[in-house]
Amino acid sequence: MDLPDFGIPAQLARRMSMAEQHEYLRTKLSRRRTLVTAGAVAGGLLTGCSPDGSSRAASTATPSATAGVHGSAVSPFGRHLAFGADPKTQMRISWQVPLAVRKPYVRVGTAPDDLSRKIDAEIRDLHTPGQTGVRLALDQYYLHAALDGLRPGTTYYYGVGHDGFDPADPGHRATIADFRTAPANPEKFVFTAFGDQGVGTAAAANDNLLLRRKPAFHLHAGDICYADSNGQGVTSDGYDPGFWDLFLKQNEGVARSVPWMVTTGNHDMEAWYSPDGYGGQLARWSLPDSGFDARAAPGVYSFTYGNVGVVALDANDVSYEIPANFGYTDGKQTTWLDRRLGELRATKGIDFVVVYFHHCAYSTSSHASDGGVRAQWLPLFEKHQVDLVINGHNHVYERTDAIRGGEVGRTVPVGGTTDPTRDGIVYVTAGGGGRDLYGFPAGVRESYEGRVHDHESVETFQWAKSKQARKETVEWSRVRYRGFSLLSVEVESGPRPRMTVSALAQSGERVDRFEVRRGA
Repeated sequence: MDLPDFGIPAQLARRMSMAEQHEYLRTKLSRRRTLVTAGAVAGGLLTGCSPDGSSRAASTATPSATAGVHGSAVSPFGRHLAFGADPKTQMRISWQVPLAVRKPYVRVGTAPDDLSRKIDAEIRDLHTPGQTGVRLALDQYYLHAALDGLRPGTTYYYGVGHDGFDPADPGHRATIADFRTAPANPEKFVFTAFGDQGVGTAAAANDNLLLRRKPAFHLHAGDICYADSNGQGVTSDGYDPGFWDLFLKQNEGVARSVPWMVTTGNHDMEAWYSPDGYGGQLARWSLPDSGFDARAAPGVYSFTYGNVGVVALDANDVSYEIPANFGYTDGKQTTWLDRRLGELRATKGIDFVVVYFHHCAYSTSSHASDGGVRAQWLPLFEKHQVDLVINGHNHVYERTDAIRGGEVGRTVPVGGTTDPTRDGIVYVTAGGGGRDLYGFPAGVRESYEGRVHDHESVETFQWAKSKQARKETVEWSRVRYRGFSLLSVEVESGPRPRMTVSALAQSGERVDRFEVRRGA
């Protein structure tokens, strides 16, 4: 039976918000669902595809589709960790299975041969219907377990399983992994960061470099896997949900032991699942529920590790460049940000505040700077004296001088030191996570450790509220590197706390380094 084409025409999609596209597809696909169900019954099959991407319609179809497959034949994959709101006592374990399973769980203990604690897991099934622009209609099954009441500074071992697959069985013991909770008072630790990773050789190489840094956690600044190819937040973007399977398999070697703290980029607005495009995010990730609304904005949260407060934001909410989700929180995210930054600054023992999100506040590369980010959030960053801002979006490494009031507050050369209370804030674009690389404006040379080429000014632009590019001449672009890379931040506490921020090329060679010290 031929099914009608219910994709949204590209010209129409560009004029519709994410929510309007979702309602359009919901209406059109309701007829399609009737046709699919009728055809499936006639053929003796149940597809379980729900037009809104939810699991409700599939709940009765899934068991019949997999009733003949024993759990022993279904192997978990794609394990990835995330902190709960308190990294000292909470960890979230997530993974994937290729088919629906019964009674999934996690075994956990303080020794690999003693996984005595058993915790039930939640199944979040995600159904991608076939339609124009979708390469593959696919059912995906994500599982999540919340581990609470853990001991600070403790290494735990865990295995994931379900009926028919027990990680404690001798044949599955190779699947056991480990993680470590945050110490109560760490004296020194490392965290890493990048955005725009995707799937491929360069992305996997960055994972290997990351592991060598032995980070306490990793910050992923959005554009996670690029299942959505164009990143405009519209159903005409082109979409392949199978990229998520590849991505989670690729990253399992590191994300199964290093908490993988993601936020949302423009390519993560997947318009096929929910009005805001975040239905897929909610299915795949279990992130801290410490934001203003974990269901409405899964990429918005905060946590504290040692003497660092970390804040994740969703810049799709304020982006002038890509407006599909512009204003979707109705200002709630920005209100929460103001309050949360104030709370972190007032918390005893927190020396540094780090904020990360996708769209760039300051960059000269292809996407340049987003005026919406600058208008909404930069005044709050300065008000609360944020110590470091990390972005992705532009597939390069670029680092500013310390910026205060939109101007250079202090030049920060390679190897330099800056004090946010006096100089302003350093902004880092760490978009060399693995996706195809960008360049810099014509005539502007790279400038990095061992190859410094300072420019007095750079001709670039920023995105205005009119969605047009506004030219600007800037003096804050201090370090520029066009290569795959990651950010490595070493944090020290004590009487003279400091953050040593380094950018590493995939070879491991350092291309930038600077220090942040408050009251230096």
